[in-house]
Amino acid sequence: MSVQIKRVYDKAEKADGIRVLVDRLWPRGVSKEDAKLDDWLKEVGPSKELREWFSHDPEKFDEFKRKYKEELKNNKVQTEELNKLINRSKEHDEQLTLVFGSKDEKHNQAIVLKELLDHQ
Repeated sequence: MSVQIKRVYDKAEKADGIRVLVDRLWPRGVSKEDAKLDDWLKEVGPSKELREWFSHDPEKFDEFKRKYKEELKNNKVQTEELNKLINRSKEHDEQLTLVFGSKDEKHNQAIVLKELLDHQ
């Protein structure tokens, strides 16, 4: 299965395959119907403290990646949610789309999760 990322504000397409929201918070201004999600794994998202520290600052992204991977490894709930994503990516032949709400398409948690899934 291939993994891609996509903003929740972009139009959902059949080619997206399985759509999983990987944000801890529901994106503003998007209805559940419009999001067209198959799942919402909010606990796989970065902690409130890490999100607030990062504040989508591109200059902090490398450190954010390191801290986020550490969280995913050391937080039991986040590890379980990550394992759900890993299993889902291995069990299905269709596309897996990690959906996120950030305006920044190059510096967000979905990028980190995609990297982790691509190396499984």
